[in-house]
Amino acid sequence: MSRTDLEKLYNTYYMKVYSYVMTIVKNASAAEEITQQTFFKALSGKEKFRGGSGEYTWLCAIAKNLAMDELKRESRFAEQKAEEGSKHDLTSALEDHEDTLRIHLVLHELEEPYKEVFQLRIFGELSFRDIGRIFGKTENWARVTYHRARLKIQERMGDNNEK
Repeated sequence: MSRTDLEKLYNTYYMKVYSYVMTIVKNASAAEEITQQTFFKALSGKEKFRGGSGEYTWLCAIAKNLAMDELKRESRFAEQKAEEGSKHDLTSALEDHEDTLRIHLVLHELEEPYKEVFQLRIFGELSFRDIGRIFGKTENWARVTYHRARLKIQERMGDNNEK
């Protein structure tokens, strides 16, 4: 493909692809970055284009995959931030002796596997993947179990505060 063909492809489809990506990510700078990546990927892999669909369709397929990857990455980042925030909240509560004692009393009464999963995550600082492996379960199972344990602890801590 000649340089003029590449320029023509870029000039013809840039705004269409950008607009398409914008409908997915709803962020101008992310859409611009993904659009640039789309054209780079398309141009570096042009020999893979079989011509079974139009160029615009092919570009949109690349853009969609890149956009979905970006959304997944953002989701994981937001989840980590939320988890770090809740972990920080529990950690700061542990600094106060009375709260520490109350948390350990609630933990002592917490049923399994919630108790062990919570302890492995907070005190053992293990990843969800490692916790899942310990129990012979999936990473997702460990995440859900930890989340449920946290909710149970918070609920029971709230019940103790009301007494």
